[in-house]
Amino acid sequence: MRNSLAAIRTPALLRLLFVFVLSGSMLIGGDWTTPELMGVQPALADDDDDDDDDDDGVGNVIRMFRGQFAPRLPRPQRRSPQRRAQVPAPPPPTRAPDEIVGLGFTAAQLDQMTASGFEVLERSPIASADTEVIKLRIPSGITLEAAREQAVATAPQAVLDFNHYYRPEQGAEQPCLTDDCLARVLVGWPAGQEAPGACTGTVHVGLVDTAINAEHSAFEGAEVEVIRLVDEKLPESGKQHGTAVAALLVGAPESRTPGLVPGARLIALDTFHKARRNDERAEAYNLVRALDLLVERQVHVINMSLSGPDNELLEQAVGRVAERGIIMVAAAGNEGPRSEPVYPAAYEEVVAVTAIDRRKRPYRRAGRGEHIDFAAPGVAVWTAASISGKRTKTGTSFAAPFVTAAAALMKTANPDLTTEQIRERLTRSVEDLGDPGKDPVFGWGLLNARAICGATP
Repeated sequence: MRNSLAAIRTPALLRLLFVFVLSGSMLIGGDWTTPELMGVQPALADDDDDDDDDDDGVGNVIRMFRGQFAPRLPRPQRRSPQRRAQVPAPPPPTRAPDEIVGLGFTAAQLDQMTASGFEVLERSPIASADTEVIKLRIPSGITLEAAREQAVATAPQAVLDFNHYYRPEQGAEQPCLTDDCLARVLVGWPAGQEAPGACTGTVHVGLVDTAINAEHSAFEGAEVEVIRLVDEKLPESGKQHGTAVAALLVGAPESRTPGLVPGARLIALDTFHKARRNDERAEAYNLVRALDLLVERQVHVINMSLSGPDNELLEQAVGRVAERGIIMVAAAGNEGPRSEPVYPAAYEEVVAVTAIDRRKRPYRRAGRGEHIDFAAPGVAVWTAASISGKRTKTGTSFAAPFVTAAAALMKTANPDLTTEQIRERLTRSVEDLGDPGKDPVFGWGLLNARAICGATP
């Protein structure tokens, strides 16, 4: 009897033992708690209504034990993606990596330099200095500094420097939030072709900038000549900056972007080319050539809405322009209020212009310093877009043309005026902003077009 009972109970005991083994493994919490590994499908996945798992009650017991004793596994934590640290882009180069520029070499000195490994890349006559400006590639295996020292030792009378880069002074665009977006109202510039005060005469303006879209409707009827000085093998620069500055100066009065001196003749020299990452740059070599060409064309004033490092060749070129009585106006730069002075604005012979907004506050990115002469509108200034139409532009680049136009009108009305005399006359009528008198933020103050050419302030 006992044997028969044992025979009957044995399968049941084995089943219970099997259940307890399974539940124990679940309590331990290893991978065995995954029902798929046991050949058991989760309840939510059991769509076929079969009762095979429940024939001997084991499935129900397993579910019971899982529900009462099995620990709940923690939900897998969703890992937030690790953000890679933003590596700041390296600053754009300030000079060509393997070039120097110079003028004043003798033929024998140049032969000696080429024999020692220098290579003449370009050369161009500079009529105002009765010499040539020459671009040289340095010998391989030596630094730029060492190459320059070697060149100075070979030609001590020559003017030598690195081939520095200069860039347009354009900032991020900002919207115009007023009904009248022509910034000229801020300085009292009259609308249409009427010149401020009693200014008369034919105005010749030189512009050193990027490429220009001379076919833009803003230049309809205007006298605009564009000359590219860059090697044709280099990619052409964009036309956004040059077109905007040119339209501020000579835009047609009937256009959507009327210029400050619409009847002027504009000689625009494209000295820029596009490098990697859309970096538009002008070499010191081409800026020297541009200034010399504008001296030959006998312009009254030159606008340079660009900036870069101090350069010996550029400094001498600026000096030669000033000796001819030509006014030079340059942007103060957008490198920030704590930046070092930029050139050509910081040269003594050049009129440096900073930018303000419509509330007469300083543009936040404008450079500062004792070299700043005047302030003019430069934030959200309406001017021509590169292809068609108009848009706002911001930066000291777009403040400079206001002073350029004022100086051009004064010069044509009185050709004997020097740069210092024009500075003095503009200073008398400015709206003083900031600290009384001249200060490093606004210079002498905001340009006042109402007083140009003897008009009543």
